[in-house]
Amino acid sequence: MIRHRAGRALAGVLLVACTGLTLAACQRPTGDFGRAAPSVIHDRLMPEAGAELAVSRGEPMSRFNLTDDEREMRDRGWTLIRPPASEDWIEGTRVELIRTRILPETASKLDPDRYYSYLRSDRYRSSEVRYDKVAADARADAALVPPFCEVATRVMKADVERLRALGRRDISTKEELAGAQARVWENRRYVDWASQALRYRLVSYRTAIDALEIETPSHSKVWDANVAWKKLAAEVVLLEKGCEAINRYGQEAEARRSRIYSNWGTERPAPKK
Repeated sequence: MIRHRAGRALAGVLLVACTGLTLAACQRPTGDFGRAAPSVIHDRLMPEAGAELAVSRGEPMSRFNLTDDEREMRDRGWTLIRPPASEDWIEGTRVELIRTRILPETASKLDPDRYYSYLRSDRYRSSEVRYDKVAADARADAALVPPFCEVATRVMKADVERLRALGRRDISTKEELAGAQARVWENRRYVDWASQALRYRLVSYRTAIDALEIETPSHSKVWDANVAWKKLAAEVVLLEKGCEAINRYGQEAEARRSRIYSNWGTERPAPKK
C-alpha cells in the first residue's frame, strides 16, 4: 500500500511537470537513427510510476526482465509509435505518458486532421513539396514495418514457449504465473499499439492527400503520394494480421512452377514432330 501511494505521488508530480511549463521535457529524447536516447526520467522514474498506476487500474504488470528480443521490439516499435521527424503533430508528450503507462491506452485517441494542419503551417516555396512530404513520410513508415515484424514474430514464438514451459511445471508460484501471463499480454499490447499508431498515420496521410487535391491540385504528385500511401496500407494490413507475410489478404496463392525446369512459360509438354 505504501509503495502504491509512493508511485501515485511520483506520477502526480510527473504529470504536473509535464502539463506545466516543461511539456517538451516529457517527450522521450531521440538519439541516433531515431532510436530512444538514454534518460533517467524516461527509463526509470516514469516507468516506475506508470507501473504502480497500471496495477492500481487493474492492468497486468510483469516484473520479469526483458529478453533481448523484447527490448529490441520495443525500440523498433517506438519509431512506429512516435516517428522522430513528426514534430509534435503526433502529440509526443501524451504518447510518452501512455508508453510509460502513466496514462491508460484509452487516452491515445488523436485527431487525424493534425497532420494536414502541420503540413499547411510550413510555407514551402512550392506547393508540390507537401505531396513529396506525405509520400516520404508514408514510405519511411512502410520501411519500418518488416524489421519490426521480424523481431515481433520471434517474441510471439518465445511467448508460446514461455507458456508451454509454464504448463510443464508441476508447481509454479503465483508470481511466476502472473508474471508470465502479464508479459505475454504486454508484448501483444505493444504490437497492437504499433499497429494502431500506424493506422492513425495512414488515416492522417489519406486526409492530407485528399485535402491537398482540393487546395493545391497536382496530378503527378497526387499519383506519387497515392502509391506511397498504398504501400504503407499494405504494411499496415501485414502488421494487423500478426506479421504473417505468407498471405496478407487471406487469398490462396497459386503455386507456380519454375520456368527453368519447364517449357519457358508453358506447363504443357513441348510438341513432338
